[in-house]
Amino acid sequence: MVSSFLSRRFLLAGGVAFASALAVQTAHAAPQVLRVGIMAGEDEDVWPVVAANAAKEGLELRLITFSDYNAPNEALAEHELDANAFQHGPFLDAQNKAKGYGIVPVGHTYVAPIGLYSTRWKSVADLPDNAVIGVPNDPTNEGRALLLLQKLGLIKLAADAGNTPTALDITENPHNISIRELDAGVVGRALTDLDGAVINTDWAKKVGVDIEKTRIAQETADNNPYICIIAVNEADKSAPWVSKLVGAYQQPNVRQALSKAFHGAVLPSWP
Repeated sequence: MVSSFLSRRFLLAGGVAFASALAVQTAHAAPQVLRVGIMAGEDEDVWPVVAANAAKEGLELRLITFSDYNAPNEALAEHELDANAFQHGPFLDAQNKAKGYGIVPVGHTYVAPIGLYSTRWKSVADLPDNAVIGVPNDPTNEGRALLLLQKLGLIKLAADAGNTPTALDITENPHNISIRELDAGVVGRALTDLDGAVINTDWAKKVGVDIEKTRIAQETADNNPYICIIAVNEADKSAPWVSKLVGAYQQPNVRQALSKAFHGAVLPSWP
């Protein structure tokens, strides 16, 4: 009986020791590593702040930078990334449709309002008849540019054109504006040769456009479909780490980092 009692005590002590060891091991568990694709440039100054926030939630972010806008979604679809953060919703929709990706948005980051710029005219009202306006020639951003021109009353688009209209969808052009389609990286450099140009904020900065002095109109942030997002493969959208990653981004210190990195040219897009 004594031997049986001692055996039970030994087993109990062993169980307690194992549980304690397991608790210590859990408390010091290695962080979960996530590979996150971002674009080279200002985001490289913002995402280290996100990474520091994520570390407090047990996530180690390995930031992988890209310069080609098509590459981050391809890498995500091939599971070379766990998430990416560089694109807005219409761009993702177009990529999913064209490439057959199963990538979904899981959280908002910021919006970079596309703007109409001019070195010749001080306001939209000053634009003359027969003005030549440059727009990006990729489907998503050309559509975005034309929608801005429509909102400014310069043109009217077909009602069924959606978020990706082209110049062929212009149904009314009362000022006989000529639309010049140029590569997104070229339209900003051509600004001085045009009456105006609709330029993405990031490209405007890259080519040295004086945003404050030459921007004569821009999108609003309210109900803007072009809010940039954090995206993951659909199979991962309910994974516990997703909400932690989004939460690490949507923090006051990231707002401050965005303002500093982009000099106020982008607007945070979470409450």
